[in-house]
Amino acid sequence: MTNAVITGSTKGIGFALARELLLRGHHVVVTGRGREAVDEAVKRLGAETSGGGRALGVPTDVTDPAQVQALWDAAVADLGSVDLWVNNAGVAYTMRTIVETTSEEVATMVGTNMLGTINGSQVAVRGMTAAGGGRLFNVLGGGSDGSIRPGMGVYSTTKRGLDLFTRALVKEVAGTPVRVGQVRPGILITDGWLREAASHPESVSSQRKMLNILADHVDEVAPYLVERMLASTKNGEEISWLTNGRMMRKFLRGAKDDKLARYGL
Repeated sequence: MTNAVITGSTKGIGFALARELLLRGHHVVVTGRGREAVDEAVKRLGAETSGGGRALGVPTDVTDPAQVQALWDAAVADLGSVDLWVNNAGVAYTMRTIVETTSEEVATMVGTNMLGTINGSQVAVRGMTAAGGGRLFNVLGGGSDGSIRPGMGVYSTTKRGLDLFTRALVKEVAGTPVRVGQVRPGILITDGWLREAASHPESVSSQRKMLNILADHVDEVAPYLVERMLASTKNGEEISWLTNGRMMRKFLRGAKDDKLARYGL
């Protein structure tokens, strides 16, 4: 039985990861900025899962170190321990050039993606070290491998920075009972992406063919990611869904259906 904390888990891949853990009988702490969204996510998870795991919600602003520490404390107080911590909270504005991205959007992405992950990593590593061990995974994203994609300049900068941060943390925890890894979930059709797509239909139209080949639904990817995280025993584990091999198979197979139609696009 694993006790897990997943930041940014009221929707998207975070919610899908929480659901998959619960289906396997593990306990999960669900987090998000607002109480209403957290309560709704916990309610949905309770209705959609029956694997014996328990979901509880703790509203958390990951940009505030005190709130992240309170999240750890609440999880330990309720579950007794935290065995798995996943820094997933993130914000993406991915259809704007760098100069078109507003200062508010820049601050939100840097604050949530970078500071939020750093805060979560510090709290989790300190807590796990004191408790005698645990696993921490940072969820990366587009551009974390150094690739440059149109409209994703600022977002990709935050994710590239988190790749370096995670690699540095892996070295720092070497020889301790704490294991640190990273997750690259691939190109996912998430709530955030759908929000962006609704306001930029021309981008969806131009990218539709490629998205139908390479993109995945979160519920298709979550089982693989959870299985790999639970099975991980190595510090520095790198879990990637859209590997070169899988990407090649997708191109060879081509677009078999219109994945975006599922969302009314």
